[in-house]
Amino acid sequence: MSGRTLRIHSSAIHYFDMVRRCRSIREAARRLNVASSAVNRQILKIEDEIGAPLFERLPGGLRLTMAGEILSRHANLVLQDLERVRLEFDALRGLKSGHVEIATAEGATVDLLPSVLKRMRDHYPQVTIGVTVQGSQSIPQALINSRADLGLAFAVPRAAEIRQLSVGHFRLGALVSPDHPLAERGSVNFATCAEHGLILAKSELSIHHLLAPLHKRLGLLDKPPLQSNSMELARQMARHNMGVAFQTRVGVEADLQKGELLHIPLSDQGGIYSDLGLYARSGRDLPSAVEALAHLLSEEIALRERAERAFGQPVL
Repeated sequence: MSGRTLRIHSSAIHYFDMVRRCRSIREAARRLNVASSAVNRQILKIEDEIGAPLFERLPGGLRLTMAGEILSRHANLVLQDLERVRLEFDALRGLKSGHVEIATAEGATVDLLPSVLKRMRDHYPQVTIGVTVQGSQSIPQALINSRADLGLAFAVPRAAEIRQLSVGHFRLGALVSPDHPLAERGSVNFATCAEHGLILAKSELSIHHLLAPLHKRLGLLDKPPLQSNSMELARQMARHNMGVAFQTRVGVEADLQKGELLHIPLSDQGGIYSDLGLYARSGRDLPSAVEALAHLLSEEIALRERAERAFGQPVL
């Protein structure tokens, strides 16, 4: 196989994917509405092309071999790209349709993302959008595996497999209620916050990694009163004076406007900043619907960054 081009037709990939999901050639053929022999023939053609079996035959059904696992990973990408190509040609025919999948950190869903989705609906009413909320640390993998077209995440480490489309810098601060002992402070350090009980993020959230060096430096051995992967729960705990939570101003806009929470910038290291970035998979040409949403998101991130700067928290 080395040194030559693989020739695998898209129909064969489609048949292979159905067999993989059904774990049965007969069931795959039934769902595809073709003869079992036609499905089997396509599988044999792929096996002959790559020089290795794709499935093991077990009493409970077919199971992917190592070669099958490799093909499966790439087949998913090919099938998703084919679907996006179809949508692009539909758009050329004037249908102006499309679908965008976005994976986003929870903080962006409170105000930023809803604002953008409203603008998207106003401009492109026939474009459908799927949103998955997850921790920032897992969003790059969603892009790499093509489970999402766009990723909106905080403090994502640079990686060759993803590219940054836009970014805004937002200062991390302590969240407390208006009647909290720290409420009158213009800024506060992490050690002082620890005296009032910490509400910390679990490791799947980017804030955990931003604060971990400060936590380690204090030598705190006791577990904090609460660790959670939900920023909403952390905000509610802070609102009820059950400790000090941490976040950027992105995601607490409504609480700040209502006066239900205060955002006090952390003073450690001259200020700790979290990057809110928009990401896509490297090397992928974005369909027009994805490009449109990415443009609106980039505009909104820049707008929020300018608003923070105007609020008196200079961005480094």
